Amino acid sequence: MPLRTTPFHPRTAPLNQAQDWRRWSGFLVASAYELTHEREYWAIRSAAALLDVSPLYKYRVIGPDAGRLLDRVVTRNVAKCSVGQVMYTPWCDDDGKVMDDGTVARLGDDVYRMTAAEPNLRWLHQHSRRLNVEVADESDAVAALAVQGPNARAVVSMASEQDLADLRFFRVTHATIAGVAVTISRTGYTGDLGYEIWIPQEGARQVWDALVRVGKPWGLTPAGMLALDMARIEAGLILIDVDYVPARRAIIELRKSSPFELNLAWTVKLDKSGFVGRPALLAERDRRPTWQLRGLAIEWESLEEVYAEFRLPPQVPTAAWRVSRPVYAMGGQVGYATSGCWSPLLKKYITLAHLEAPYAAAGTELMVEVTAEHRRRKARAQVVDLPFFYPDRKRA
Repeated sequence: MPLRTTPFHPRTAPLNQAQDWRRWSGFLVASAYELTHEREYWAIRSAAALLDVSPLYKYRVIGPDAGRLLDRVVTRNVAKCSVGQVMYTPWCDDDGKVMDDGTVARLGDDVYRMTAAEPNLRWLHQHSRRLNVEVADESDAVAALAVQGPNARAVVSMASEQDLADLRFFRVTHATIAGVAVTISRTGYTGDLGYEIWIPQEGARQVWDALVRVGKPWGLTPAGMLALDMARIEAGLILIDVDYVPARRAIIELRKSSPFELNLAWTVKLDKSGFVGRPALLAERDRRPTWQLRGLAIEWESLEEVYAEFRLPPQVPTAAWRVSRPVYAMGGQVGYATSGCWSPLLKKYITLAHLEAPYAAAGTELMVEVTAEHRRRKARAQVVDLPFFYPDRKRA
């Protein structure tokens, strides 16, 4: 199947100086627009960044039983989701293992939009039997942009000619930008103040142009996936196929993870009945999970010692990595890191890691495998609670 382009490609392609693209759900998206991604990263953290997030799968769930269907398949209590509210949630198989994660936005009394990283239309249809509900795949019909960073509110407010100061965290509102009817949610994948704009495909480029025009004085900068990857690691946000394997594709049980093992216990509402995976999750809660997802901060002094062996200064990655790296305690392996980066803002080398529960407490001293001069070595690291970065402006 040939790679597709998003509705914003006529705008993003001329900006991509190195024509550096990557795949996302069968679409071409920019890795970085400039020759390096540093300025795009700093736009997220100090000004405002504009990201094309159209490849997300989007499902419109409509009807008197729309809420009941979603409550059957996700771990959050959708019955408590008010109109104009957005919920982040995973969903599980019968064994309580995570299949995917995304958001549920209640756009009206009987109207919801569900976003996902992977195709889930068949899954929703399978659980909609005997319910008065319609599920429509609007992945192609709806484009999406994220405006993220300290100046995001100013940019989106000016573009929509609407004061967004009262739009609370994980809420959604209807608006118009450049004559195009859109919905704006106070959500994002950067751990910063941010908004996501959901746009009819035919009006996508009008909205892009309007945002770029009003955003220029605020430092609005198109940003690609390399900058986004660093920001989401700082925010402690997991990525499917990197930080966890979706249950439907795991070929052995050891590769599957429950919400409890992914630091998502807060999303599991066991007081509601009848959702997929509930019996297994009840049993796991009682016996406690054997794994935990945590953050690791690698000690700089330890990195210096590793590289001093080769008479070199410490070397840190310029971009986020997505490979498995063993984590050790007292000589034995007790986990593995899944993604990490040097945080330019925090001035720390950080990773997300799956750890055996006895070694997952904050402050625990561990060792992470690093490579120096093509040789495997171990650097000291400390377990920290996630997120690494959580500014007050995110929710203020």
